[in-house]
Amino acid sequence: MFVSAANLGDVPKIQRLQTLAIHELQKGYLDDAQIKASEASMGLDTQLISDGTYFCVFDGETLVGCGGWSYRATLYGGNHSAGRSARELDSATDRARIRAMYTHPDHARRGIGRLILDRSEAAAKARGFTGLEMAATEAGRPFYARCGYRVENKFFDDKGGVPVPLYTMIKTI
Repeated sequence: MFVSAANLGDVPKIQRLQTLAIHELQKGYLDDAQIKASEASMGLDTQLISDGTYFCVFDGETLVGCGGWSYRATLYGGNHSAGRSARELDSATDRARIRAMYTHPDHARRGIGRLILDRSEAAAKARGFTGLEMAATEAGRPFYARCGYRVENKFFDDKGGVPVPLYTMIKTI
């Protein structure tokens, strides 16, 4: 496996992986309506690629994972999500964001998420951030807890009238 910074040519592969991960890895945590509603708030924010803070993990030619971090205000969501903000965060007072983490279902629980998370945490720390936060899904919450994140609060993304639970999770680095 190798990790590389994502580029705009990777977008179609990333989007296919994200859709697959949303629909397969959320099973058992969300019902079918919530999984479908998740598409409205999850996805790729190409600002992360432009900023050089989004990574792809490949096994040969196969994209098996992706994710990254951000020094911008948006906590979660893709290009299609309302409320995104490109405002730069202040590393002295704000927490960097962990963003858009996805693993191919056939490659889950093989260290891919940890690899991306470690790289993201190191990059945020190198930029001067001492804290991180994310909007974690029900399915992702146990993984992030094992990685040292704690739940700050639970909230519901209610796009299309179907509430989808999310957790603001934080970590000091």
